[in-house]
Amino acid sequence: MNFFQNYSTASAQNKSETKSHIKPWVEKYRPKTIDDISSQEQAVAVLKKALQSNNLPHLLFYGPPGTGKTSTILALAQELYGPKFAKSRTLELNASDERGINIVREKIKNFSRSTLTASDTDSKYPNPPYKIIILDEADSMTKDAQSALRRTMEAYSKTTRFCIICNYVSRIIEPITSRCAKFRFKPLPVADLTSRLEMICNKENVTLANGTMNALIKASNGDLRKAITFLQSGANLHKTESVTVGTINEMAGLIPDDTMQNIIKKLESGNTNDIEELAQDLMNAGYSGELLVYQLHDVISRNEFLNLTSLQQSKISQILGTADFHLIRGADEHIQILNVLLQLGLIISE
Repeated sequence: MNFFQNYSTASAQNKSETKSHIKPWVEKYRPKTIDDISSQEQAVAVLKKALQSNNLPHLLFYGPPGTGKTSTILALAQELYGPKFAKSRTLELNASDERGINIVREKIKNFSRSTLTASDTDSKYPNPPYKIIILDEADSMTKDAQSALRRTMEAYSKTTRFCIICNYVSRIIEPITSRCAKFRFKPLPVADLTSRLEMICNKENVTLANGTMNALIKASNGDLRKAITFLQSGANLHKTESVTVGTINEMAGLIPDDTMQNIIKKLESGNTNDIEELAQDLMNAGYSGELLVYQLHDVISRNEFLNLTSLQQSKISQILGTADFHLIRGADEHIQILNVLLQLGLIISE
């Protein structure tokens, strides 16, 4: 009997270790409590008070990707209901996939209607008399779906709290934003990114070559989720070796410095044919339009390779900002990059 008990225990432990080993590091190291959230002091302070009073308003979290919006509300749910009931009392929907009005009418309303019973609580946790619905990427919802959501929020406010999560708060209709406590999640500072990545490196026995940490931070641009994903991919690729700067830059799709210098030279020449050929070469090489715009902005703002006036920098920033907006909304990359390079060529070669 003891043999089978020991075998069963060992087998369970092995399975647990295997699951932990294959789990994405983004999930493995996701904050488990409110105190684990990095750099979002305002949201953390308000949510801690809500934990003490059980008086949680509807929430609207907005800001760049990978700054802890979803992790914050999931950590809050864990502290409100405990691990046993957090899943049953929390409904998480990705509005970019399920963004139509029928989702609001069916899934959200059905979850909101269900009542709580005494057996759905754990005495060790606050267990307020409401459930939480998390709508991730809500800025992808149609206007009709958002209007239906607003009515649902009104009808079920006694039994349900909504957490609206988005990147662009301007795409959420005013009747929803006025009903929520709004929190802007800012990109994580370098110090916080570094400390979190170092912690993961220590726990996973990952070594980084000189300059790799800086490359991770630059490639992620304040997005901790992206930085952790690059780190795990690099660790899987190098196994027992140190993760190198080149590996991170290649995975991130960053344009090499020598290529950026070549771009600047061709822009300085102002030759339209050269610039058109350059745009085609960049697209053929598979570089991301958004990353190219970001790196061009970085070069222009630092003004290292060029001697631009403030007016020229301002004009270029406006062009890059417009292109970034169009690319995010799904515009054709080749046309946008060609347009950007031609306009920059005119300004730089003046």
